[in-house]
Amino acid sequence: MAKGTNSRAGDSHGGAELLSLETGMVVQEIGWDEDVDSDLRDEIMDLIDGEMLDEDAIEAVDVVLLWWRDDDGDVADGLVDALPDLSNDGWIWLMTPKVGRDGFIEPSDLAEGAATAGLSLTTTVNVSADWQAHRVVRPKGSRR
Repeated sequence: MAKGTNSRAGDSHGGAELLSLETGMVVQEIGWDEDVDSDLRDEIMDLIDGEMLDEDAIEAVDVVLLWWRDDDGDVADGLVDALPDLSNDGWIWLMTPKVGRDGFIEPSDLAEGAATAGLSLTTTVNVSADWQAHRVVRPKGSRR
């Protein structure tokens, strides 16, 4: 199998397993558009055993899945907009196109956006052929 491809055999959730999601977690999805990875979305919903909430939901969530592309605007604004429904111990998976894909965002812009929003960028994982996920959390001192 080529490096970077997902196999369903023996790895039923592909890239979604890298997101540390568990059954019963409440996940809100923001920034959906036709370019998102549908297979990854299905894997996430299989893992949490439920549907993801949309951006209009007003409910405490464990994780926000934020799809963001270069032309979506300032990363800091997107991250701040993702915070209102996020539980104190929750985190954001900032989903961005990989290098060479339409909408790619420079890593320095991601780091600056997280810092400007008062958040910390911790982990980056490749979750599909076109998307990478960046874990963004509140700094430890600001969690309750």
